[in-house]
Amino acid sequence: MLPAAARLRRREDFAATVRRGRRAGRGTVTLSLLRTHCGDEADPQTAGPLVGFAVSRGVGGAATRNLVARRLRHLMRDRLECLPPGSRLVVRALPPAAAADHRTLGQDLDSALTRLGLPR
Repeated sequence: MLPAAARLRRREDFAATVRRGRRAGRGTVTLSLLRTHCGDEADPQTAGPLVGFAVSRGVGGAATRNLVARRLRHLMRDRLECLPPGSRLVVRALPPAAAADHRTLGQDLDSALTRLGLPR
């Protein structure tokens, strides 16, 4: 699973990332990336990248949403190193993510990360 220290949790952080960040979408996911200044060493938790997940009711029922969120967290664990230090990323699942398999979600994540200019 994705380490707890790498999770984006505050509503304000989600909103700022989606509002001001660069966006890239693929068939099952939309990513919003906000690169922040890493020079602020006062708060060491913000030094690493933070990732948040948004899986709305449009994706499906509670069991389906939880399954999609778990898959996305697992996939992002292996992709954390490609995110710049201090950056924030919001991964929003789209309704087709409910029917997508693990491989398809991974391919869409990789494609969106590449479109944002991040190495994969």
